[in-house]
Amino acid sequence: MAMEELNMQIYGCKKCRLWKDAKHVVPGEGPLNAKVMFVGQNPGADEDESGRPFVGRAGKYLTKTLAEFGIKREDIYITNIVKHISPKNRAPYPDELASCLPYVTAQIKFIQPKIIVLLGASAKETPRVDGIEYIQVIHPSAAMRFTQMRLKFRVQIAELAKRIQQN
Repeated sequence: MAMEELNMQIYGCKKCRLWKDAKHVVPGEGPLNAKVMFVGQNPGADEDESGRPFVGRAGKYLTKTLAEFGIKREDIYITNIVKHISPKNRAPYPDELASCLPYVTAQIKFIQPKIIVLLGASAKETPRVDGIEYIQVIHPSAAMRFTQMRLKFRVQIAELAKRIQQN
């Protein structure tokens, strides 16, 4: 199966309730040979509107912070553990996560990244694959709101930049 086929499955997905309130499904984007893959929680309002991951305020902040440390957004593959917006941006329920995990697993197998960056708490449910380094960082939306988290987020992204250079 090619990535286009997987994306078509994701576009047609109705395995859980989330598709009912979504305008767009958000499969993910980036180069299929990316060394680094970012996985967030779920699409927000801007992402639901556009069908693209991390394009709202948190996404712009993430892109800007990555650039400050020499990481280009166009060099990473970025997705979410859940592919549809959640009501009121709540954390996905276990059955919603379970519905999407096969898609995330397939994306990991296609991309074969060296590093997977887990953005926030729900992303820690991302399936583990041997030979891939997993790094959990503060979600950019939390980093934007809280000074201490912002400082820690910047340290985490600086460390990520070093790890990328080593790989």
